Amino acid sequence: MVVARSGLKKWEKVREFALALPGAAEEFPWGETVAKVNKKVFVFLGADDGSFPLGITVKLRDESAHAHALTCPGAEPAGYGLGKAGWVSIPLEQKGAPAAELLCDWVEESYRTIAPKRLTAELDAS
Repeated sequence: MVVARSGLKKWEKVREFALALPGAAEEFPWGETVAKVNKKVFVFLGADDGSFPLGITVKLRDESAHAHALTCPGAEPAGYGLGKAGWVSIPLEQKGAPAAELLCDWVEESYRTIAPKRLTAELDAS
């Protein structure tokens, strides 16, 4: 399954990128992988055990990034009412799924939305 393998590679790159951001920590609530900063989730990474299709959920306040993310195959506003706050779920295994670099840009935007100013300043300095 070529698509799944490329989806897993993207997932791994995005996870590695997210955890390298200042103050980021990985946690596993609800059996799912999340990256948090200051005890708040900035990216939902789902489960990588094959129980669900691979995907990420990020908070995008920038209107053009939000609109672009929603044009990805299978992307949709996040469930549980999170979509109303700008959260978007983006599948990684579908044909035409965004490249890892773009996903990392969106993860960074989500991080900047959630992280305290001192940590975004640290990110800007690096």
